Amino acid sequence: MDARHFLHLRLKERESHGPHVTGNERIGLNGRIAVVITNTVGTMWCAYVFAAIALVSLPEAIKGGVATLIAWVAQTFLQLVLLSVIMVGQKVAAAASDKQALQTYNDAEAILKMQAEVHQLIELNNNLTAEIHRMIMEKQSPALPG
Repeated sequence: MDARHFLHLRLKERESHGPHVTGNERIGLNGRIAVVITNTVGTMWCAYVFAAIALVSLPEAIKGGVATLIAWVAQTFLQLVLLSVIMVGQKVAAAASDKQALQTYNDAEAILKMQAEVHQLIELNNNLTAEIHRMIMEKQSPALPG
């Protein structure tokens, strides 16, 4: 049995790249512009500004009656404010996902290192067992006259 240990190509790749997180994405110019806009609009401060802007038209919506008020709530307030709030939630979820990816990567690295140590111990055990076997066989076989 061949007991040599070979490092899998995927492990070499892991060592060179590290964990993949959101910040590692290559997004280009349009992606960078989108990220700037997302980071601006996706804040609670922007949600507060949108709420204030929406509230400017609230008196007119109230004057227009129930249908106009419902339309204002659905089309103006909810869309403006929820847009930013949802984006904030997505940013929080992405950050948590990146933390989880990093933790999983670090856990896998630790397991891979332990596995390599176990392989070394097995190899040492195999060598010692072979040496013990050789010594026993030498003692059991009669010495050849020489």
